Amino acid sequence: MLSLSSEQRDEFTVVKVSGNLDLTSRDQFDQYLTAARRGSRQLIIDMSDVTFMDTGCLAVIVGHYKRLSASGSLVLAGARYRPAKALWITGLAYRLPLYESVDDAIAGGPPAAGGEPSADAELPATS
Repeated sequence: MLSLSSEQRDEFTVVKVSGNLDLTSRDQFDQYLTAARRGSRQLIIDMSDVTFMDTGCLAVIVGHYKRLSASGSLVLAGARYRPAKALWITGLAYRLPLYESVDDAIAGGPPAAGGEPSADAELPATS
């Protein structure tokens, strides 16, 4: 189940996403981001409570990122590797602005180094 909410923080609209971003929630997610873009040119997608994300919803994020790139910004905050590994598998974690937290995104500055997953990222073990 997907839960979406938003709040205004400084000049940013923070879209809080909780639950699964998948085929069944893609249209709802897209419509929510479209409405949020109408009200703000500075979006932060808080992904700290995302439990799963497929590539279809990642494409939705990329589409909104491209639409805002000329006149605003869209950044991701709180994405963790295991539930949102599509970001890393596709290489988009290294191309989209990705912050450890919403507070970090609001504070500005550089995104997390090289799009690296956060400390609680639960990366797969390597030998």
